Amino acid sequence: MTREIVYIGLGSNLENPVEQVKEALRELAYLPESTLVKQSSIYCSDSLLDGQPQYINAVACLETALTPECLLDHLQRIENSHGRERKEKWGARTLDLDIILYGKKQINTDRLTVPHSQLALRSFVLIPLAEIAPRLSIPRYGAMASLLEDCPSQNLHKYL
Repeated sequence: MTREIVYIGLGSNLENPVEQVKEALRELAYLPESTLVKQSSIYCSDSLLDGQPQYINAVACLETALTPECLLDHLQRIENSHGRERKEKWGARTLDLDIILYGKKQINTDRLTVPHSQLALRSFVLIPLAEIAPRLSIPRYGAMASLLEDCPSQNLHKYL
């Protein structure tokens, strides 16, 4: 069975966000047919919407034999177990798990866009991703170093 290297973005800004992200990282280590290879430090950033609490973010690297859709199903189950409610786009949330990259695949379905469509604009994804995969070249976007040069800071700083 073919295994792919996958990068997952984690974020939370409700109900003890640091613990939400730490627990989700532990849960990723137990996904079926998957191995947690690496995880970034935990970062803090401003919300994309005014009036929301700051976000806690991290990126995890998995090696998995799960299909993209099956992986997405597992990630959404983890989100739901953390009380995730989908009320508004980019709204406050207990936990958000996004498939940032799935090998070198480019996926564009009703359920999933990979690489993530806003990747190049989000320091809270790029900085943690660069921490664990500094030489990564991202399909449709190019080299990590180029992306980092042009990315807005969003007041990102290392938390843990």
